[in-house]
Amino acid sequence: MATVQAPPSPGAGRVAHPPKGERAAQGRAARSIATRSSHAGWKAPADRRDPVDVLQEQAAARVPELVPIRYGRMLVSPFTFYRGAAAVMAADLAHTPSTGLRVQLCGDAHLSNFGGFASPDRDLVFDINDFDETLPGPFEWDVKRLAASFAVAGRNRGFDDAQRRDIVIDAMREYRETMRRFAEMSDLDVWYARLDVRGAVERWAPAVPKKGVKRARKVVEKAYAKDSLRALSRLTHRVDGELRIISDPPLIVPLSELFPEVPEETVQKEVRAIMRSYRRTLQGGARRLLEGYRLVDVARKVVGVGSVGTRARIAFLLGSDDEDPLFLQVKEAQESVLEPFAGKSSFTQHGERVVEGQWLMQAASDIFLGWIRATGPDGVRRDFYVRQLWDWKASADVDRMAPSGMTAYAGMCGWTLARAHARSGDRLALAAYMGSGDVFDRALADFAEAYADQNERDYAALADAVKAGDVTAETGV
Repeated sequence: MATVQAPPSPGAGRVAHPPKGERAAQGRAARSIATRSSHAGWKAPADRRDPVDVLQEQAAARVPELVPIRYGRMLVSPFTFYRGAAAVMAADLAHTPSTGLRVQLCGDAHLSNFGGFASPDRDLVFDINDFDETLPGPFEWDVKRLAASFAVAGRNRGFDDAQRRDIVIDAMREYRETMRRFAEMSDLDVWYARLDVRGAVERWAPAVPKKGVKRARKVVEKAYAKDSLRALSRLTHRVDGELRIISDPPLIVPLSELFPEVPEETVQKEVRAIMRSYRRTLQGGARRLLEGYRLVDVARKVVGVGSVGTRARIAFLLGSDDEDPLFLQVKEAQESVLEPFAGKSSFTQHGERVVEGQWLMQAASDIFLGWIRATGPDGVRRDFYVRQLWDWKASADVDRMAPSGMTAYAGMCGWTLARAHARSGDRLALAAYMGSGDVFDRALADFAEAYADQNERDYAALADAVKAGDVTAETGV
């Protein structure tokens, strides 16, 4: 569990500054490389890999006892399968038309990876909230991942063909029109643009029935209570008068139970060394703030769908007293699923890759974002990134959305993804490529439905593998 210091970030090098007209011309020229209508539809290549093989290859680098939980969660529905199958879709996207217009990609821009959280100035903002796969690449890969997620989720909700198509087109129209608006704005205005949750609810409320608006406002109100104090009440108990993280295996397991053969003093010493290494990656003010907290306990915590099996920890710290908690999530950062197809990351430390991508794409990021590299009890060095566990976290209740509610949510996601891409890519070129008409929107709607068909076939392949005994799945966990 010894640590090594994170390497310095690569230098930016010389930056070109072409005039606006030239940038827009580049976007229009990209239409001859990949026409906007060429993005429609999906046909699996003859040499497409078995999706179960792709997932099993990922599983090889994960905690063996947790992999069946991942498969069990993926088998809940084709939508949960889609959430966990970013690696499968990354390989598929590499076979689709590419414009050559690159941005910093989220890498896993499905609709459940958007949500609300607290900004450093204590406003509840709506943004992308998962960057495990972030990497520079073709802008259309994120857009297609988002579009298909709405088609898959719409099927899961029982929406008909027309309803699903309207939802996807709304997301794509918002992405395209927002990018065109950003193309007319100054660099600073684009950089400062953000979507606060209350404003978003009010903006899209006219298109949603009163019941849906009321539900959305309840989600917003609940978010304010989802913080470290809430985590304190949910995730800790007293042991011999001292607060400790609860044990709820296999989902929550304190380190003292996870590595019983290692003396507790040794574990604590090494964990503190790791925390010091992490602290050095924070920006000045946050570094000083963290120094005021003492580490109390650490545990493994299983989260999400696609992330299950990666090494994830929660660190429990206390400030001035027992009512001043801070919970940090320490999450393993492996190679992005995009790297075999978009090229290796310029960062040799994958935790730093995640954090740098998040800083670039989000309008307001967690002040405790940082990274570490640590060697585990098995002698393997692994990369991790760190963020707050809960900080006014708000997630859309996709399972209860009506078509109108999902349409409104699609607009929020489309706006947000356009803003994220406009910060790192050439927004003038992107706007010029997509244009003022709806050709791009309709093409992506066609792609979304065709890929939703593929996703259902892949879901069935995993279900068949479990039934045949080739894959073990643990459901209900």
